[in-house]
Amino acid sequence: MTSSPTPGLSRFNALDDAAAAAELHEVCASAAWGSKVLARRPFADTPSLFAAGDAAMAELTPADLEEAMAGHPPIGRPKPGDPTSAREQRGMAGASEELKAELLELNLAYQEKFGHVFLICATGATGEQMRDAVTVRIRNTAEVEREIARGELVKINRIRLTRLAEGE
Repeated sequence: MTSSPTPGLSRFNALDDAAAAAELHEVCASAAWGSKVLARRPFADTPSLFAAGDAAMAELTPADLEEAMAGHPPIGRPKPGDPTSAREQRGMAGASEELKAELLELNLAYQEKFGHVFLICATGATGEQMRDAVTVRIRNTAEVEREIARGELVKINRIRLTRLAEGE
């Protein structure tokens, strides 16, 4: 049994390249990632969209990866007025001021060490889980951490691609 495109995916497939590229930029800030995914249109179904996104992420250079990470706000500080950022960081909504301050301090230390924001797929994670993750990951080498961040971007992109495919 073959699956067919969802209404959102059909709409995305029908967009002109500029409009489709703009939607992909909302999924991932890397221009190279968006170009690679765009080149594989049209998509028969959501799994083929995921495969294109995953393959594009695997091919990103360190500079492309930096560009992708730069599109994400620090944990605990979602972009004001950005519903995607707020939704993805919902686990911080009920965090204590103490936990928020602790995460801010950890984020700054992480950013100083690695030169980019701490990136984690925050959807469904609590503030405590995110704090624990940064506490562990700050001990990594830059190379190890870059690959972990790449994996987190894959998870985030899949969540965002699902919303695109479902037409949200």
